[in-house]
Amino acid sequence: MLQSLIFDMDGTLFQTDKILELSLEDTFNHLRSLNKWDTVAPIDKYREIMGIPLPRVWEALLPNHSDEVRGQTDAYFLERLVENIRSGKGALYPNVKEVFSYLKANNCSIYIASNGLTEYLNAIVSYYNLDKWVTETFSIQQIQTLDKGDLVKTILKKYDIKKAAVVGDRLSDIYAAKDNGLTAIGCNFDFAQEDELAQADLVIDDLIELTTLLPKL
Repeated sequence: MLQSLIFDMDGTLFQTDKILELSLEDTFNHLRSLNKWDTVAPIDKYREIMGIPLPRVWEALLPNHSDEVRGQTDAYFLERLVENIRSGKGALYPNVKEVFSYLKANNCSIYIASNGLTEYLNAIVSYYNLDKWVTETFSIQQIQTLDKGDLVKTILKKYDIKKAAVVGDRLSDIYAAKDNGLTAIGCNFDFAQEDELAQADLVIDDLIELTTLLPKL
């Protein structure tokens, strides 16, 4: 069995979809109140680019706005996400805790590597008590390159990990695994795209599949 598993957060462990639309609507309503937006919230566009670092998200969603406005919008969006998490409006995917318990019982260490911001990730970890199983949660904020492959490399180096897999739903997770010589396990969940999953080594439709898959790796 593998020594470690490195999980993505959004669309892999956490059902971001449950608070995404709500938080985006809050954010773009705020922009409207400031006369800085006058159409519908670009929810479909966000879904397309889900998984990239937030600074790049705002470049895509607000291409005609200043860096200052993007920064302010980013901060407001983060506030709304965190508040919605703490209000219990989000949810983990089915079987997260069951899989984590199985991994710990089989001496497989668990890490989270996410393009999400530290405060947001901490809110999820805290609300769902994931620290019970997760060794450490890493945010893209911790590295200058904003490259998930570099973030995963940081985990491997810090914990001297030789054999591991990256579990995630988007291409950034698959590339992060391959860039570091790890197994890429794609999650066919809400934000997943077929052409991206085709590049994974293995694809699962439910996290519980990891309990039968991992002993074979």
